[in-house]
Amino acid sequence: MKAGWRAMEATDLDRVMAIAEIVHPDYPEDRAVFAERLALYPEGCAMAETEGAGSDRTCIGYIVMHPGRLGVPPPLDSPLGALPESPDCLYLHDVALLPAARGLGLGVAALERMDALAARRGFRWLALTSTPGARAFWDAQGFLPHDGGAGLAAKLASYGGGMAYMTKPVAG
Repeated sequence: MKAGWRAMEATDLDRVMAIAEIVHPDYPEDRAVFAERLALYPEGCAMAETEGAGSDRTCIGYIVMHPGRLGVPPPLDSPLGALPESPDCLYLHDVALLPAARGLGLGVAALERMDALAARRGFRWLALTSTPGARAFWDAQGFLPHDGGAGLAAKLASYGGGMAYMTKPVAG
């Protein structure tokens, strides 16, 4: 099976929610959070789908990213209100791939998409908050834990145990 990334549209939000319920049941977010990220930064939102014609295409994942500030991840399931002034990184809010998508190279392709977008927009850093289950993947991609002190630790606690805020220089 072949798959690729395409721009996310507002009509994809039901698919995003269905995928999120399967992939991230321990980290639920309201549909309005995804809708706001899409409205604020559409070029950072994409859907992974199988290749095919018309109805033969199936959505198997999504990625949501937006400009951010290093060491200042947004709390889980919270609206941004607006993009930050003077952003210094591209923040990966969420990437979710259904089990059927695994092994197709979509995780690496998502990171390449993120790096290219960050380079085009002049960001020097990529940032994300890793769940415990994804940590090995992000380690393998060259992300390193970012020590942001007690303030960052408190924000990460809103996500649950074992979370890691990680950064990586833009390769672009």
